[in-house]
Amino acid sequence: MTAIRVLLADDQTLVRAAFAMLVESARDMEVVGQAATGREAVALARTERADLVLMDIRMPDLDGIEATRLIAADEDLAGVKVLVLTTYDTDENVVDALRAGASGFLVKDTRPAELLDAIRTVAAGEALLSPGPTSRLIARFLRSPVVPATGGPECLSERERGVLALVARGLNNTEVAEALGLSPLTAKTHVSRIMGKLGARDRAQLVIVAYESGMVTPGRL
Repeated sequence: MTAIRVLLADDQTLVRAAFAMLVESARDMEVVGQAATGREAVALARTERADLVLMDIRMPDLDGIEATRLIAADEDLAGVKVLVLTTYDTDENVVDALRAGASGFLVKDTRPAELLDAIRTVAAGEALLSPGPTSRLIARFLRSPVVPATGGPECLSERERGVLALVARGLNNTEVAEALGLSPLTAKTHVSRIMGKLGARDRAQLVIVAYESGMVTPGRL
């Protein structure tokens, strides 16, 4: 089994050390680097070929959002996933991080087992989107509608719009399938087609599109 290569980016030495001990305790993971600034995180992502970067938002020199944007924009780092660390209810920048290319976010007081599961989830190519907190956070901080260059939800079929609404609330493919009476494979196919039509890289961006277009609003959570 190939271990998940994890890069830790946080300006606090003790925090990095704690995360490093936890990650190294998992048989399917290894820490391949530690960065104290966003710029160091970008550089190490390029040299160490990490599978996932556990990225703090508030760092000196270059913050986690800009570091995430640089990683997402680098074609040579196309396989690198970014999981953003945040202090929920205080970090307005989470939405910007998702826009920049992060595959999800995690609160810093998450339990150890949940952190490891989150790393596995994002490394496997899924977005980490918990239904309640994600929806409330995004609804709270999105300001003005921005229609994607590739088209908004109006280009979707009625079924696809229904699937997108559920994805925006944080449901995974299995949960979407159960809610709509579909097979998991069919739900997955719908999600893939929606991503293609909207030009989204992952489910996190689908959530952003749904809220920015006004398709999903706080009153519908």
